[in-house]
Amino acid sequence: RSLVAQLGAADLRHLWRMQRWGRLCSLLGYALAPWCLNPLAALLMSQGNVTRWLLMHHIGHRGYDKVPGVPARYTSRAFARGWRRYVDWFDWILPQAWCHEHNLLHHSHTGEQRDPDLVERNLAESWVSAQPRWVRYATVVFFAATWKLSYYAPNTFMTLDNIERGKRGAAPQTNWWVYFNPFWRQGQKFWRQCLLPYGLARFVLLPGAFLLIGPTAAKWVLLNSLLAELITNVHTFFLIAPNHAGDDLYRFDDPEKDRAEFFVRQVLGSTNYHYGSDGLDFSQMWLNYQIEHHVFPDLPMRQYQRVAPQLKALCAEHGLPYVQQSVFARSKKLIDVMVGKTRMRRVGNFADVHLAAHL
Repeated sequence: RSLVAQLGAADLRHLWRMQRWGRLCSLLGYALAPWCLNPLAALLMSQGNVTRWLLMHHIGHRGYDKVPGVPARYTSRAFARGWRRYVDWFDWILPQAWCHEHNLLHHSHTGEQRDPDLVERNLAESWVSAQPRWVRYATVVFFAATWKLSYYAPNTFMTLDNIERGKRGAAPQTNWWVYFNPFWRQGQKFWRQCLLPYGLARFVLLPGAFLLIGPTAAKWVLLNSLLAELITNVHTFFLIAPNHAGDDLYRFDDPEKDRAEFFVRQVLGSTNYHYGSDGLDFSQMWLNYQIEHHVFPDLPMRQYQRVAPQLKALCAEHGLPYVQQSVFARSKKLIDVMVGKTRMRRVGNFADVHLAAHL
């Protein structure tokens, strides 16, 4: 309540500053792209893309709905909805599918079997553990380089499709890769709504616009766009996936018993990266405040900087581990879990565990 009471114009100004930074990155990236294969151009184009996801993450979580005077287009009811998808967050991922998968399923069941983003179950337990070690590491490389297209877009689409399947009385779909099948009705829908729109716009129409300068310019824009896509995948993979993976984090076998236990689980199952400045936080999509975000998912970005020291002190007061390391250290822990080298900590019903002794 005290945090909500502090919301105001400063939060909106901060949001718009982050948006300007992202737009500037995109503008500079495309300005540098037509002349040669330019890693700087690709990096800037990628950061612009990442920033749009950053904004979607916090606005889609209703982070700005309570801010006095917020324009309607920056609320969860309007941002990236309908035609605004093409303006606010145009990607392989369907915004409403991501909101259902991430905001509802992941945040409501963090670390449980019902969590669609439980890395250890999704990879280490389902397939990788039966493979030779070099195949395990090759799998990590593949998903790090392609994961938005190869995993996240179809997986989020599947969770939304399962709502419709449930209404028809059909069994839920559990294999996200089947949505790449263009001969299947739902696969065709996935292609129409996700793959074709973004693929054509990003890698055909945008480079094609530079034909006004010349075919060579269009070629370099295409190559830099492909490099930017690779950078975006690697960047977001090693920011998002480590947030709930590591041998010092917990997963849970049973649903929580009450709201108090729910909030404890958000701390035990999440990790932060280093934080403190807008520049550092911008580069990490504000996912360096993952613990704060899971306890207070509907706060603006700026408020995480303010509440982090308070929540860290509260965890210390109650003996809860507040895990915080560099993104590089957490990425190493993620890879170890993905290849089956380490395992996450695991507890069942908290009523059967004396938590202080367990820790």
